[in-house]
This record gives sequence, structure tokens and C-alpha cells, in this order.
Amino acid sequence: MLANRSKLFGQYSITRIAAALGSLLLGTALANHSSAAADISAVQRSTLVHNARIIDGSGTPAYLAGLRVTNDVIVEVGELSPRQGENVIDANGLVLAPGFIDTHSHHDDGGALAGRPDALPLLTQGITTTVFGQDGGHNYPLNDFLAGFDQSPTSVNVASYVGHNTLRDRVMGDDAKRVATTDEVDAMRAMLQKELSAGALGLSTGLEYEPGIYSQTEEVLVLAKATAAQGGRYISHVRSEDRFLWDAMDEIIEIGRQTGMPVQISHIKLAAKNLWGQAPTLISKLEAARAEGINITADVYPYEYWQSTMWVLLPDRNADNLEEIQFVLEQLTPAEGVIFTRFEPNPSYVNQSVAEIAALRGTSDVQTFSDLLKEADAWSQAHNGASAESIMGKSMTESDIETFIAWEHSNICTDGGFDGHPRGHGAFPRVLAHYVRDTQVISLETAVAAMTSRAAEHLGLTDRGRIAPGMKADLVLFDPDTIQDHAGIRDGQVLSTGVHSVWVNGQLVLEDGAATGTHSGRVLRPTP
Repeated sequence: MLANRSKLFGQYSITRIAAALGSLLLGTALANHSSAAADISAVQRSTLVHNARIIDGSGTPAYLAGLRVTNDVIVEVGELSPRQGENVIDANGLVLAPGFIDTHSHHDDGGALAGRPDALPLLTQGITTTVFGQDGGHNYPLNDFLAGFDQSPTSVNVASYVGHNTLRDRVMGDDAKRVATTDEVDAMRAMLQKELSAGALGLSTGLEYEPGIYSQTEEVLVLAKATAAQGGRYISHVRSEDRFLWDAMDEIIEIGRQTGMPVQISHIKLAAKNLWGQAPTLISKLEAARAEGINITADVYPYEYWQSTMWVLLPDRNADNLEEIQFVLEQLTPAEGVIFTRFEPNPSYVNQSVAEIAALRGTSDVQTFSDLLKEADAWSQAHNGASAESIMGKSMTESDIETFIAWEHSNICTDGGFDGHPRGHGAFPRVLAHYVRDTQVISLETAVAAMTSRAAEHLGLTDRGRIAPGMKADLVLFDPDTIQDHAGIRDGQVLSTGVHSVWVNGQLVLEDGAATGTHSGRVLRPTP
């Protein structure tokens, strides 16, 4: 080392050495100053929430503690003292939980979320992550859709599946009302693989909808296996939620069996009178599949009404089959329980039931249902195939909903959007108000787990859904004594109350129930 030093001094003058030492000392001072500034900046970006009743998402009992967030990460949980310059928030004993994760959402329909980036109907429910691409439909191409949220974030995180029906439409076009050929399935698979690479969570199917209803299980299996090969997951609006329910359950179980990947039942329900009360039987079937090693789960929303189209009630899609319509109104959903959220041929029918419209027209419930189908179809054909109607149908019973919510492998979802069904504005608070506080079907800690860690597990998200050091700081502060949904079946767009504050990636996006205008949401893509 001494020889090296002599060599160095031999090559440079004393003046140049002094200058070099001066620069070195100045650089060290600047570096120390920068380091100190970074430390101060880190403190300024640090937030302490103290005096909080923490429910960490694991299902374990609540405890009183503080939580520290630096940037977008939870760094400490426990008995914490404020640091100089730190943002300090007194939770006043309210519940602090991981941000709620909506595993099945339609808040992107028609570009709705991009146009309403404050996402108040979600934030006032405590939702910090929402997942699109449901029921077999997604925004194509997915890369462009997700890039839009990368460039213009909203107040919530977003993720998406790839939709089987979208792929089928792209490949088969107007000729999709039939079984696909081998070449067409291969084309769907190639398109699927590209869409998965854009950052999708996996594959979604809507096998009760057009054109998925015309697919065979073999077609779905080809795509499901391709999804599994890329590390994806499978979520399905199964082939039937009423008369053919058990066959539909067998199909999704078989997909899980043959692919080995996680499979999830979308908005699990028993939507027919002859099925009511059989939720324990269905759960036993799913548990048997799980015992076999099939990772099957479900999401559920807390309402007796569903929302879809009139056509979904008629597997043969025949509006002239009055006998079939009679069966529908007697066994699946009554005329007074079919309420329009949209009817383009006559918008005045919105919020009216088939029974009420029948009384106005002076025709029977069955004939009115048939006539409305035909009018909607005519409007759709005159408008390049655009959707003409949407209904809510009352087909479920409370005891079955309670059983599904209490199942340890189900999580909560909205299956809702900015319009229509009240679930888009109230699903999560309704669980906390009705099924926790009022009827005590489940505990508060269990409900939070179903909204957070369980949902994250079902999506494959490893850095969200729990309060623990190292987890992303998606958080909700709410009052369990006052949280309440207010949206009703005929008044679906009323915000919930009782959520005080929401943080997404460490940034405050809702304060005192009002949007802050901060859009810190991110696109969540699977990690390799």
C-alpha cells in the first residue's frame, strides 16, 4: 500500500493533490448533507397513526396500537412514539384495517373509473383495490387498458383478468354462436397468452353469457391449461346459478382438478327456489374438492338481488317460449322481483318491475316479459348490437347468503359499478353493518379477513391484505358502530358512511369521508 502511495504522489504535484483532497472533502460534506436531507425527507414522508384499534386482516382479535408508514410501506406496528417532523394522526380508537380488496368489480364499465378517478363509491366502502375483466369480458387490448391507469392513476389500485368471451368475440366474430373449431381455439389461446403477458391475473369466464354459453368444457380447458402454464388463475361466472347449478359446479371443479391452478366461483349463489337452503350441501361439495387438493374458493356479495340481463334467464334464448318464461317467473325470480336498471326502448321503465309494467300495459306477467325481450332485441339490432337492457332479479334467500359469507374460503366482492345495483356503492359496509353488527353472523375480525387477507390470497397478491411490517400501506380507518350502507334496490347510487380515512400506497385519498384528490393507486400485475 505504501509503494502505491509513493507511486501516486510521484505522478501528481502537491497543488493538484491539495485540490483533489479539497474536492474529496467537499464531496464528502455534500454527501453527508444529502444524506441528512434524505433522512429529513424520509421523516417528512413518515406517518404515525396512533390510538388505533388494529384489525390486521389475519382473523386474530383486535388490539390497541400504533402504526408507522414510510413512503408506501408499513414499517412498524406497536407502541410507537412520534418522531420529529412526522405526520401524526389520532385514530381515537377507531378500527384501522388493511384496505378492502374487491375481487370482482365492474367499476371500469364504459371507462367509468377513468372518468371518476376519485372513486368515491369505492373509497367510502373502504375499497383500495378493485379487479376488472370479470364474467368473461375484459378491455382489449389489455396492455393499452392497464397503461392508461399507469399514466393516469386513480385513487385505487386496479388489476384485471383476461375474458374468455372477449377472446371468443375477437376470433369468431358474428359467428360465435356455435362450438369453436380447433384452429379457433388455438387462435384464442395465442391471444390469451399475449394478454396474460400484459399483466393479467389469469382467465375469467362468463359461461352463462354470450358467446361463452356456446363453448364446450374442452375449449375452456385448453385456455385454462394455457393460463396455468403462465402462472395464472381462473375465475368464473359458472354455466348456471339455478337449474343446472350442480353440473356447473362439477365443471369448475374439473377445471381446477385438471389444471392444478386456483379456481374461484364468482358471486356464489343459489338462484332458484328449489335450491334454497342447500348452501351447506354446496359448501360440503366444495370442501370435498379442497380435500382432494383442488384450490377452489368463492366471492360473494350480500344481497338477495342479482344484476344481469333478461336473456340470462333463458338458456335457449327464445323470447317466444312462454312456458319457459312461466317457469322463470315461478321458480327463478318473480315478476315483482325483476326490476329494470336500464331499458333503452323505454327509459321510463327504469326502477319498475315486470309486474308493474304488466299492470301499466294490461298484459300478463309472462307476456310482458316476452314482449320486453323482443323490444330490447329490436333496439339492440337497430343500434349495432349495443346492450339494450339490464335487470335486477330477486332470486336468493338470506340463510344461504349467510352460509356463503361465513365460509372460510369465501371473500367479499361488490360485483358492482357506478350505476345500477346498490352493491356497487354498499356491499362492504353492508357486510359490516348487517352481518357483523346487526345479525352477528360473523365476527368483525372474520369479516375484515374476508375483505383483506383472504381476498389477497385468492388473487395471488402477497404484499397487500394484512397489517404487518413490509406490507404495502393500503389502509382503512372506520367506525364499526356507525358504518352503514345506504344504497337501496330502487335507489342504488347513495354513498355509504362510517369510513373515516383511506390510504392507498401510503397516501391519504379519503379524509373525513371526503376525497382528497390524491390519485395514488397503481396497476397491480403478477410478480414472476
